[in-house]
Amino acid sequence: MQTANKLQHPEEIDGQPITIRPVTLDDAEIERDFIDNLSTTSKHYRFLGGVAHLTSEELVDLCDTDYENKMAFVAVADEWQNKGLGTLLMKYLIDYAREQGVERLYSIDFADNYKMKSLAKDLGMHIETDPNDSKQVIYSLYI
Repeated sequence: MQTANKLQHPEEIDGQPITIRPVTLDDAEIERDFIDNLSTTSKHYRFLGGVAHLTSEELVDLCDTDYENKMAFVAVADEWQNKGLGTLLMKYLIDYAREQGVERLYSIDFADNYKMKSLAKDLGMHIETDPNDSKQVIYSLYI
């Protein structure tokens, strides 16, 4: 099993230094603050519906990565939107998944989430309408 320190990397976007590292249980309160301060629209797209606050159990679930079946990366940076940080984080996740032998990544999102649609296109993901909900799409990437 890899450790968080081995997966921590300094990066730079638009001249602004950031650090990308795996999410840990120690990040639960930071994640709570982050989510609480998201706009209603961002929460809507991130959680596929209206979420005001997450329970402690939901926060633990988001932050408890096992490095084998469940992984998430976080970036420590200011003014991150529309700077390419989402693309960079996804590339880290794709590279990590590839190293772990994962063959396919997928994401279920609202069909009207145009920022995610653009990101998925940039990453070369395939898009299809969710057969169970026409308001949702499924993005797939075979790695």
